[in-house]
Parts: sequence; structure tokens; C-alpha cells
Amino acid sequence: PIVERRATATGLLHLNSNSADAIRSGTVEKGDVLEASTIAAIQAVKDTPRIIPHCHPIPLEGCKVDWSWEGNSLRCTVSVSAHYKTGIEMEALTGVSTGLLCALDMIKSSEKDADGQYPNTMISDIVIVEKFKGN
Repeated sequence: PIVERRATATGLLHLNSNSADAIRSGTVEKGDVLEASTIAAIQAVKDTPRIIPHCHPIPLEGCKVDWSWEGNSLRCTVSVSAHYKTGIEMEALTGVSTGLLCALDMIKSSEKDADGQYPNTMISDIVIVEKFKGN
């Protein structure tokens, strides 16, 4: 049956201090990292059925993207809501993953070491925080 659905997911992007400071101060050459990454996360939530083959198109009613800092790690949390026949946790996870990937893409030049590698840059801890299914 069509019932209320909500899901929240979160994840971390571990950065060096220079990258974190550049994001915080708004001095990243490519622009406002959090603004661009929020848009990317929302687009990904909407496009989840095109990205994940077994996901169904869902008439989403809400999407909220939050950012916070844990030291030099940037946390993205995405919450989605809908009334539908199937869960929406994949949409939340896709939003988090894409938001973090966009942030990394915008800051990656300051994450490279002398050899052009990313030895300390990492996306981690992507998890479903909550899934709700109404009656």
C-alpha cells in the first residue's frame, strides 16, 4: 500500500586541514562547495532510479541536505520523504554519496600529495541512520 516513507543517511569526507579551511572560508577556486554539493545531492536523490537499476521512480515530497564538521571531516546528512509503495533509503544513500563526491571533486586539487595521489582523502561511514514506514 501507499504509506508515508522517510529515510535519512549520512557519511563523511575526510580532508586535510588546508582543504577544510578553504571550504570553511569560501576560498575554493571552483566555488561554494557546500552549495554546489547540496544541489548535487538533491539531483542524485531525484535521479536514483536512473543510477540504481532496481530502484523505482518515487514521487518524492521532500529532501533536506545538512552539512557539519567533525574536525577536518565533512559530514553530509540527507533526509528524504514520500508517500509510496516502496522504501526510500536508496535515495538518501545516493544523495549522501553524490554530495560527498561533489565536494571531493571541487577540493581534490588541494588534497593531492607531491605524487598526485590522495593518500589521506577518504569517503567513509555511509550509513542509513533511520528508515520509517507508516501504516
